[in-house]
Amino acid sequence: MDLYEYQARDLFAKHGVPVLPAIVAENPEEARAAAEKLGGLTVVKAQVKTGGRGKAGGVKLAHSPQEAFDAAQAILGMDIKGHTVHRVLVASGADIAHEYYFSILLDRSERRYLAMCSIEGGMEIEQLAKERPEALAKVPVNPLIGVDVAKAEEIVQAAGFEGAVAAKVIPVIEALWDVYKGEDATLVEVNPLVLTEQGDILALDGKVTLDDNARFRHPEHEALIDKAAEDPLEAKAKALGLNYVKLHGQVGIIGNGAGLVMSTLDVVAYAGEQYGVGPANFLDIGGGASAEVMSNGLSVILSDPDVRSVFVNVFGGITACDQVATGIVSALEQLGDAATKPIVVRLDGNAVEAGRQILKDAAHPLVTIEETMDGAAARAAQLAAGK
Repeated sequence: MDLYEYQARDLFAKHGVPVLPAIVAENPEEARAAAEKLGGLTVVKAQVKTGGRGKAGGVKLAHSPQEAFDAAQAILGMDIKGHTVHRVLVASGADIAHEYYFSILLDRSERRYLAMCSIEGGMEIEQLAKERPEALAKVPVNPLIGVDVAKAEEIVQAAGFEGAVAAKVIPVIEALWDVYKGEDATLVEVNPLVLTEQGDILALDGKVTLDDNARFRHPEHEALIDKAAEDPLEAKAKALGLNYVKLHGQVGIIGNGAGLVMSTLDVVAYAGEQYGVGPANFLDIGGGASAEVMSNGLSVILSDPDVRSVFVNVFGGITACDQVATGIVSALEQLGDAATKPIVVRLDGNAVEAGRQILKDAAHPLVTIEETMDGAAARAAQLAAGK
């Protein structure tokens, strides 16, 4: 789960990372009141989960409460790379002497964490990494040890910090590691991390991505979810305990096991090329899914207005095919007239004959039984294309 800047700032403050006072506003009047409370120069920043806010006009300086009002009025409702601005962060201004960059992330390919740091912050890190890779220090972090004083010293030295500034940056990096570890994050990024004219190190902007798989350890993270921006189908699936991801195609897909579902996506994409259709989602009902889970999964898929046909691809193992078939029949009974989309079912493995017989006996007009994966994918693609 990606966080908004103001949420990342709150986590920073919680773990002792130095940040400036800031207030969230959802309308221009609230922005004016925030600027009055903070006093002096403020910065009004669009709160969207994407980069490039400054270039898009989503970050403005305000020298007075009225300017904060005007800035918020201009920013709220903006579209920044497909993200609509619904709130702004009004933050105190800072006298910036130098801008730096720091991040720590999960390096899956190397099965470790990776700290990245540069004394040239403020610009897009992708641009810096491409144009001047030598200016971006990359320091591996052992997950069993983390970032202690010695590792923080190694990071600042590799980045090129010197003297008194290096000594000030070290404890901030340690605090950012506390955010990463303490919140079960997969990314903690500060750009820019600044040195002020007064000699302070501050995190002026933050990006944090939390590991959804660790949410059970952090019930407080539930409050960080933006319910208004959450895809309603993904929210429904999550509430039902389903592994679901919305895609952009027209063939709804249900399978048992991530590997089988991924293979099904590929087969449907290939079969759909000639018809201009593709997979509409990833939905894994799991290896031990019951008839109830199958019913829930089908309910989610059929609720998607983009779906024109559904491909249920199940290899019976722990989940016997007769349970899957019972779930399909049950779901169609519950949905009644709301079920209007054709469903292609391919069953194989444990209790396959019993499963197919249940579907044949039900004789639902929307259900087509196919014996092979390729044949089922082709038929689902045809139906999605209206063939």
